[in-house]
Amino acid sequence: MKIYTRGGDKGKTMLIGRERRWKHDLRIESYGTVDEAGAFIGLAMSELDIERDRDILDVLSDVQQTLWDVGADLAASPQAGDYAFRTSDMAAATLEPHIDRFKEEADAVTKFIVRGGVRASAALHVACTVVRRAERRVVDLMQVESIHEPTLQYLNRLSDLLFVLARTANARVHQSDVPYENSTDVFRG
Repeated sequence: MKIYTRGGDKGKTMLIGRERRWKHDLRIESYGTVDEAGAFIGLAMSELDIERDRDILDVLSDVQQTLWDVGADLAASPQAGDYAFRTSDMAAATLEPHIDRFKEEADAVTKFIVRGGVRASAALHVACTVVRRAERRVVDLMQVESIHEPTLQYLNRLSDLLFVLARTANARVHQSDVPYENSTDVFRG
């Protein structure tokens, strides 16, 4: 397999469907940020304990696979008429039971918290913020051309999951979250 093609040497890259676009195009930014999120999730996984956190690692492994589907769907040119979207209409819903289950491990929170704690938690918080940036890029993109909406829904739910997992990582080692001192109550019970 040849790693370099020289195809991007002049600042353009090819979408699925063979359309070439500038590398700063919103569609490229969208799936590029999803790719970055997947890498940060991988970094966070390297900070988790392979035995204690096996359940979290399994969930995140599935997430990384789905992020490739999300990225592929975002990389598909609207002119790629025969492209079959990979992100399921129910992809976001598959994350909800995990959010509900893992949130039970940490103390209830009503205020914003300062992102951090143990390394695994801090890495999950970083991944969460990158997913939120990916979501913003996709929203920018959908203002100018069509997207496969389950991709946006998945990213929205994924940021919630990563926030919950960051708190769980702290709770499992008895590390308290630090509340933002000037926060009003923002989370419902």
